[in-house]
Amino acid sequence: MPTNFTVVPVEAQGGERDSAERDAWRQEEEEDNRDRGSGERGEQGGVRHSGDGISRESSPFINSAEMDRGNMYEGKNMALFEEEMDSNPMVSSLLNKLANYTNVTQGVVEHEADEDSKRKEVKVPRMGTFIGVYLPCLQNILGVILFLRLTWIVGTAGVLESFIIVFMCCACTMLTAISMSAIATNGVVPAGGSYYMISRSLGPEFGGAVGLCFYLGTTFAGAMYILGTIEILLTYISPSAAIFKAEEVGEETEAMLNNMRVYGTCIIILMAIVVFVGVKYVNKLALVFLACVILSIIAIYAGVIKTAIDPPDFPICLLGNRTLSKRSFDVCAKFTERNNETKTTNLWLLFCNSSLPTAMCDDYFSLNNVTEIQGIPGILSGVLIDNLWSTYSEKGSIVEKKNQPSVSGSEDIKIAGRPYVFTDIMTYFTVLVGIYFPSVTGIMAGSNRSGDLKDAQKSIPTGTILAISTTSFIYLSCIVLFGACIEGVVLRDKFGEAVNGNLVVGTLAWPSPWVIVIGSFFSTCGAGLQSLTGAPRLLQAIARDGIVPFIQVFGHGKANGEPTWALLLTAAICEIGILIASLDSVAPILSMFFLMCYMFVNLACAVQTLLRTPNWRPRFKYYHWTLSFLGMSLCLALMFICSWYYALIAMLIAGCIYKYIEYRGAEKEWGDGIRGLSLNAARYALLRVEDGPPHTKNWRPQLLVLLNLDCEQLVKHPRLLSFTSQLKAGKGLTIVGSVLQGTYLDKCVETQKAEENVKALMAVEKTKGFCQIVVSPSFRDGISHLIQSAGLGGMKHNTVLMAWPQSWKQTENHFSWKNFVDTVRETTAAQQALLVAKNIDLFPTNQERFTEGNIDVWWIVHDGGMLMLLPFLLRQHKVWRKCKMRIFTVAQMDDNSIQMKKDLQMFLYHLRLNAEVEVVEMFENDISAFTYEKTLMMEQRSQMLKQMQLSKNEREREAQLIHDRNTASRSAPAVKASVAAAMPEKVQMTWTKEKFVAEKHKNKDTNVSGFKDIFNMKPEWGNLNQSNVRRMHTAVKLNGVVLNKSQHAQLVLLNMPGPPKNRKGDENYMEFLEVLTEGLDRVLLVRGSGREVITIYS
Repeated sequence: MPTNFTVVPVEAQGGERDSAERDAWRQEEEEDNRDRGSGERGEQGGVRHSGDGISRESSPFINSAEMDRGNMYEGKNMALFEEEMDSNPMVSSLLNKLANYTNVTQGVVEHEADEDSKRKEVKVPRMGTFIGVYLPCLQNILGVILFLRLTWIVGTAGVLESFIIVFMCCACTMLTAISMSAIATNGVVPAGGSYYMISRSLGPEFGGAVGLCFYLGTTFAGAMYILGTIEILLTYISPSAAIFKAEEVGEETEAMLNNMRVYGTCIIILMAIVVFVGVKYVNKLALVFLACVILSIIAIYAGVIKTAIDPPDFPICLLGNRTLSKRSFDVCAKFTERNNETKTTNLWLLFCNSSLPTAMCDDYFSLNNVTEIQGIPGILSGVLIDNLWSTYSEKGSIVEKKNQPSVSGSEDIKIAGRPYVFTDIMTYFTVLVGIYFPSVTGIMAGSNRSGDLKDAQKSIPTGTILAISTTSFIYLSCIVLFGACIEGVVLRDKFGEAVNGNLVVGTLAWPSPWVIVIGSFFSTCGAGLQSLTGAPRLLQAIARDGIVPFIQVFGHGKANGEPTWALLLTAAICEIGILIASLDSVAPILSMFFLMCYMFVNLACAVQTLLRTPNWRPRFKYYHWTLSFLGMSLCLALMFICSWYYALIAMLIAGCIYKYIEYRGAEKEWGDGIRGLSLNAARYALLRVEDGPPHTKNWRPQLLVLLNLDCEQLVKHPRLLSFTSQLKAGKGLTIVGSVLQGTYLDKCVETQKAEENVKALMAVEKTKGFCQIVVSPSFRDGISHLIQSAGLGGMKHNTVLMAWPQSWKQTENHFSWKNFVDTVRETTAAQQALLVAKNIDLFPTNQERFTEGNIDVWWIVHDGGMLMLLPFLLRQHKVWRKCKMRIFTVAQMDDNSIQMKKDLQMFLYHLRLNAEVEVVEMFENDISAFTYEKTLMMEQRSQMLKQMQLSKNEREREAQLIHDRNTASRSAPAVKASVAAAMPEKVQMTWTKEKFVAEKHKNKDTNVSGFKDIFNMKPEWGNLNQSNVRRMHTAVKLNGVVLNKSQHAQLVLLNMPGPPKNRKGDENYMEFLEVLTEGLDRVLLVRGSGREVITIYS
């Protein structure tokens, strides 16, 4: 869109100019209106054209400045904000786009029409609370367990314990719904349901882990519904359709499981094809399936009312107190009258070896009578009292009636072949909880459709809580009504064998049992289709978020967005549940996954509420963190009540996914509650940590690593970070800092680039810590700022690690010797330790391994034990693990070296450190000519550096003078050792006591003229600073000793001498350190902070 505009001057300077500018303004305004009209016509395809003719894709929110440029600059009042408007929209423009924001399902292309079609199409009326939330939740909650297992649960657990089971499960879902309502009304929730809510509230790690668990739960729910469909088909609708028949007595269960597997596989293939062909067919059938559920429940209540008036006739045959299966006989009696003759019945043949009255029969059959009772005595019969208490039993037990007379016979070996009603699994309270819980799942159905709701923030809480209230009432009332209407032995008869193979709940229904059978069949079919429809979309949403790399392939699908690959995986996982083949075994598995999902929904709400984040403003006000915490605790308790080993397996799966996402997953910043929780915990911990130094037992090097960057903002010495990770091993604080010279306004881009490069290298070197780039007018000040201000509160560094400036002699190097010496002084002033790695590029990488070698410690002065601690920390890392630790110390005059060694060994023993100990004595006491030469060259160089500030002529004269001195020094002969003996008061040497006394008396008689005679041999030596000579002597001698002992060591740790108090000798200090470490491959100069860092006490 063209952006032609004219700025009208505030002060007019003459009438002609004013009128001319008004004409120009009017003319350009007309042109602008014409251009704007064409621009709007160009925008109607979702693409806008800028003034240069280049089409640009319209962005939903922020990057839409150009589209409104004509409106932005129209007039004078916004001219002040022209710079901001290039990148940020005006408030009115942003509000307009937010108001027109439409919520679509994640990743489904068929719903993502372009701008043109969105304008032209008539918007479909959005769904309200009843259609959009209440009915879908009702359909998903009421299902297979209600029709196939609830009567059996009531009969086994009794009315009271069943009431407790249902109340616990319903309370769990109600509390979860309250938490879910709070999250769902805290802003716009895109389609994605529980996964979206958890991931955006608790972060990608929890979201991915719980999202995949919810996906697995939904998939196994599909398997459960399919198994329920087959059970209804083969047990109640068409038993003759079974492929596998039981050839022998006792094989019925195995044959049924095989039938489940075959039919289940066929049905899952059929359902997958239906879902693949088109979801719209599934959605159209959803209303039919829901109608079947509602009609079935109405039939149950109608049947209960009818039992009060006219109970149905469903006689139950009992032998003694044992329930008999009517599948094998028709008459419930031992004998029957036919043509005035008494004949045995089919029941007689099942217990006796012949049809004759004198035949040998089963003892129990002979001793007990066959009686017939009503299976459904009615609500007014008082059978509720008998059904109040539980009747748990072992697997293979006979279903028996309480308070029924019975005479026990001898144990019958062939009891398994008798026509009794047997229990198929062992029953106890926790098993029933696991089997029942899936019947209360499905509370997320409303939140999953949030994109299709007229007012999601009102409909989701209202519809979900109403649906749970309705279904809870239905379940609780059904428990009481089943216990009050149906005989206990019929309730415990899981497959209705005592009522001619009818569905038990169907016997209660009015007008016919077939209402329940057909209704439950279609209900379970529909629920299975819904699971196979929803689960792949959930997996696709997780895959397209990119948080779990190995499932990203499942984010792809057909051109219209249908998740083809996700559907195939869902069908494959569903097949695992089908192969298990037992509904009672599959139900606890999906209970685990749903309970885990609900637990984290409650956790998300509790965390957000307790953190009180500014963005946590749910429209649903009837929540509290205690309710969420109670719901979370109840979910966790139910997980372990259902099955402790399934609970552990589910948690292990979720934990593995969590760690995988944390380790390999894509970085996502969703403003989740866990990040907020981490910030709160960090703040709390920082306030708790004392600002002073920690106790010696807790001391560890908290590093500030000073990196040097090149002109491309790349790290010059990456091995410094390798050494950092080897020293720290991920423990404690690490701050990686660097300085850019300049001003921040000019260097902000370079700063970002430098920070990205440093963080990338930290990731490669596995250095866990923080990066801090400082821009300062001078490199020196930047280092000072880092040393002073890096860290926060008690989490500040106590040690500075830096590389030795190899090119310190080059004056153009910004990290010159002055910066280095000042850094040493500042760390000392800040009471911080200093580590200087010399020849850092020779240090090992994290991939290298030393199979042998030594870490040598040269302990010259006590620095608080820093020299002892560092090798111990290094040897914790696999690079240095096989290196041995050796400690050297230097014996002074009057020292007993043998006793020193014993004391040092005892000290190391108390420190619990394993190391070899050696005491080194320096026997040669004379200052060599080499030392004088080194000192002379050092001072000459210092003078040259000082003369750099002089004029050109003065520089030339100084250079000539230095040249002459060098010529003279090369022609002079070497000086004997007696030179040093002539100046005992100026040159410090190591003496024995006898030699010291003798030399002292000797020097008193020495003629002063002797000095002149000696120095006449090399005149320039007489002008040397004797302090520098002594220091150089120490450096040369100590370097010789160290080379002798540690030249082949893998690492040498050495006390770092402090800089001179007089700043004029700073450049000489660098030379001393260079001489001290000359000839060594890897050196770590250590300067302690002045406090003890290691202790012998526990």
